Formats: sequence, structure tokens, C-alpha cells
Amino acid sequence: MRQQQMHRGGPPSPSCPSTSDRFPLKPNLALRHLNTAECGSETSAEPEKHEVRADNAPTDLSRMRSIMNFYVSYLLCLVLGLACVVCVCLWNSRWRGGFAWDGSPLQFNWHPVLMVTGLIVLYGNGAVVYRIPLTWGQNKLPWKLLHAVLMLLALVLSIVGLCAVFNFHNAKNIPNLYSLHSWIGIAATALFAIQWVMGFAGFLLPCSPTSLRKLLKPIHVWFGGSILTLSIIACISGINEKLFFSLKGNSNGTQPYSRLPPEAVLGNSLGVLIVAFGLVVHRILSNQEWQRPDSGSGNMAYTPLLQEDN
Repeated sequence: MRQQQMHRGGPPSPSCPSTSDRFPLKPNLALRHLNTAECGSETSAEPEKHEVRADNAPTDLSRMRSIMNFYVSYLLCLVLGLACVVCVCLWNSRWRGGFAWDGSPLQFNWHPVLMVTGLIVLYGNGAVVYRIPLTWGQNKLPWKLLHAVLMLLALVLSIVGLCAVFNFHNAKNIPNLYSLHSWIGIAATALFAIQWVMGFAGFLLPCSPTSLRKLLKPIHVWFGGSILTLSIIACISGINEKLFFSLKGNSNGTQPYSRLPPEAVLGNSLGVLIVAFGLVVHRILSNQEWQRPDSGSGNMAYTPLLQEDN
């Protein structure tokens, strides 16, 4: 019968062996793709391309959402930092009489302004500028230098702020470094100076070895966040101390702090803004998704200053 049918229908058309004949118990999708490919079909790769796109779509969406969250946090950081500077300047210019450098109480007014601006706002922005996603695909060196310059400017302002209060105390025969606020502030500034010198030596000097860079990187990051925390504690304790000294009630013609006069409201608001600014900066620094990615798996290899690529 079979031979007769072949004679009637003519020679059989060329066909591929059925996959089910070779793998009768495993008629899965992969075998059907294999059978189609053996038959010369050019559409076998299309389902695979579709699956890859489907897998990558959630990843791209998640990455875009993470970047948008960063810029929202960064914008909030900038707004809070500007609000801190405006509040501390308004407080000392309107309620404390302005500024001078003559040993009078007006010289003391430079102290809170410079410490908040330098040790809090500039320091915090200098810490997060290295996390901006737009900088990830660019040369790393300019952003390293910007980070170092912002930190140096913050350190200089902090030192000048300390000089202002020391000169005022010496002119009025007031003891220095007797309060907890002053101890924390001096500790923060001293650690900041050490941090900047070690960072410059370890990450920017051409003679710095790779082993030192590997050792310093986690220490540098941890100390950076710790110094910001100490600075916030020093600033809010200093604000509270200044309000207690200044708002004594009838003894100096002001309303007592306990009645919460407008100056006290502004001072307390400044403290709240400083804490909020610090929380946002810590949020940016602690998020692993917002860390600058290495340019390669072996990115820890040292590249000298002025020769560094991405």
C-alpha cells in the first residue's frame, strides 16, 4: 500500500525529520525551535529577542525611577541648604545687630553664619556632588577636583568661624572651650581637616600607591558621614546655647526663651532645617543605587592625577 501511494503521488517532497520522532517524550518549545531552525526558518530568533526586551524593560524602568528619586532628593538638598544659609544670616543681621570684626558681639555673629554655611551646607553639597548621575559617564577627575575644592572652601569658612568666636572670647575675657558644644565643634573641625589632607594625599597625589587608595576609600566614606553628623550636633547645640544666653527675659530687655518669641522661633526653625538637610544628605550617601559605578571591574587600579579616564 505504501509503495502504491508513493507511485500515485509522485516523489515525496523533501522534509525534515520530525522532532517528535527523535524526541517522542519531550515535545517542548526548545525542541520545536530546533526543528524549525533545521528546516531553514529565519524566524526562530524572533521569540528570543522579544523575551530579552521583556526582561530588560523592568530593569530600565527601575533605573529611571531611581535616578528620578535621586534628583528629587538632590533638589531638596539644595533647597534646604539655601534655607539654612538664609535663616542664619537673617537671624544674626536682624535680631543680633549685624556683623563686624572688632572684638564686639557683632564679631561673634560671624561664627554661626560661617559654621552653618561651611561645616553644614558646603560640606553636605560637596559630599553629594560626586553622586550626580549625569557625571557618571564623564571624566572623573574634574568632579574629584570640584569635590576637593568645595570641601576646602567649607574647611576655610569653618576655621574663620572659629577664629571669630575665639577673638571675641579673648577680647571679652570669656573662657574658651568650656562647653560641650565647643568640644564637639572643635572635634568636627579637626577631623574635617585630617579628612581633607588624607583624601588629597590618597586620591589626588600621583605618588599615592594603590594599596593606600584601597585602604582609605571605606574609611574616607565613613568619616565623611560621621563628620557631618558631628557638625549637625555642634550647630544645633550652639543655636540652643545662643538662644538661652540671649533670651533671658527682663535682665536684658528681651522676652524669655520659654515664651518662644519670634527670634526663638527662627532659631528653632534653623535647627530643624539643619537636621532635615543632614537627613537628606545621609539618605543620598547611604543609597547603594546612587553610588558612582566603577568604570570597570578593575577600576581600583591607580591612575595618576591628570591622567585619569572615566
